[in-house]
Amino acid sequence: MTTREPKISPIVPSYGESTLADLAASLLASLAPDTGGNVLGLPPVPRACLLIVDGLGWELLRAHQAAAPFLSELAFNSTPLTCGFPATTVTSLSSLGTGVPPGQHGMLGYQVGIPGENRLLNGLRWPDDVDPAAWQPGPTVYERAAGAGIDAVHVAEPRLRDTGLSRAAVRAPGFRGARSPGALAAEAVSALHDSERIMVTAYHDQLDGTGHQYGTASDAWAFQLSHVDRIAEHIAGSLPPESMLYITADHGMVDVAEEDKVDFDTIPELSDGVRLLAGEARARHVYAEPGAAADVLARWQEVLGDRAWVVSRDEAVSGGWFGSVDPAMAGRIGDVVAAATGNTAVVATEAEPLESKLIGMHGSLTAAEQLVPFLSFASP
Repeated sequence: MTTREPKISPIVPSYGESTLADLAASLLASLAPDTGGNVLGLPPVPRACLLIVDGLGWELLRAHQAAAPFLSELAFNSTPLTCGFPATTVTSLSSLGTGVPPGQHGMLGYQVGIPGENRLLNGLRWPDDVDPAAWQPGPTVYERAAGAGIDAVHVAEPRLRDTGLSRAAVRAPGFRGARSPGALAAEAVSALHDSERIMVTAYHDQLDGTGHQYGTASDAWAFQLSHVDRIAEHIAGSLPPESMLYITADHGMVDVAEEDKVDFDTIPELSDGVRLLAGEARARHVYAEPGAAADVLARWQEVLGDRAWVVSRDEAVSGGWFGSVDPAMAGRIGDVVAAATGNTAVVATEAEPLESKLIGMHGSLTAAEQLVPFLSFASP
């Protein structure tokens, strides 16, 4: 069986050097040097705030400078980070929350197979019978900060306080709910002023939702970015002395046209031998029936050709896609892993009707999805 190889190479995240996990570890070390791991060389300060903008890819920011003048000025002399694989919220927020790569924290995608069970775990709609702290047992940077005598506060929508993802990846001793962009900025600033030694993370999720629904080429996305720009500017202008503001994102995004969607549910060559389809449209975990993994791999490579990097689990691990993989987490990775190139997406219109209709998507190893801003602003 002949396969077509992609004409470009994937952007494998630079774990241990400049990923979101490295940012989290470096942020903690800038406040508590004894924790080590400051590979980004962040300056020591008593107060720091990290603004996390869901869906703000580096390439998108560079393409929309007029909508975000404050962020674009900060970006002028900055260098992006790679977010990690998959380039998706569940994985990236876990990397930011733990300071370790995906292969260590085990939050390996929007949906993953539960080892030993014929079902999926959805990281955004957590099942009641799976303990988040057992699924991701490692300490979070918030817990480590508290242990070092640093106040640790997470600011986000109130609905996100006790989700399974929050209980797995955040576990912040302090949580402040914010129902609007203005409240997000105000709560972050208030927390910084309330403590002499503190780490604050502020999470804004509305840009991502706008991109999913309307696409990143839409006026709606650009207008929403302008609100993000004001949030960042408000926080920067209200920092207490000896403080740093950092700004990043959990992933970028690409717009996928209907003609670029490959429907798993209507192509027998993709579904034959597949026990579970997980991940999301731009980054698929494919779990094969017993003994069928090699055939599934060959068929997916043949059907998708240069529209995706399609590899076995062992190849994805040895290729460093997930960073160093804890053996206890390896079974969560699909027998086959498919990362889309270009603007392709492998949808599942029957099993995932809502997700399949999205315009903006993410997850893969392209620059548009992997590269995220790493911006900084120091208080006067």
